[in-house]
Amino acid sequence: VQLQASGGGLVQAGGSLRLSCAATGRTYGTYVMGWFRQAPGKEREFIASISYSNGMTYYGDSMRGRFTISKDVSKNTAYLQMNNLKPEDTAVYYCAADRTNPRAMGVADWQDIDFWGKGTLVTVSS
Repeated sequence: VQLQASGGGLVQAGGSLRLSCAATGRTYGTYVMGWFRQAPGKEREFIASISYSNGMTYYGDSMRGRFTISKDVSKNTAYLQMNNLKPEDTAVYYCAADRTNPRAMGVADWQDIDFWGKGTLVTVSS
């Protein structure tokens, strides 16, 4: 599976962005796609995951509400809608995929996840 994330950029606090993660290769079956982020000097943090087959979702602590994950199977793409962005949301955002379930991706050590896209930078100005 190859993943390509896009949609990052500079946004003012309170604004919104939608990130996209296009997947190519063997994305059928039991794959889960997810989003993580990593701010400078911090650990990679789980945001949300979604089952490619049935759409079940799982969110990290404090992520539900402002962040919404979704998918378009016809486009092999997962999305992360981010609303009411804050300066502390500034980070590199990564999409990931693995043969697992949404909750398992959320609680896993990120280094154990099989597939990663290159990150896309989100900068939120105050």
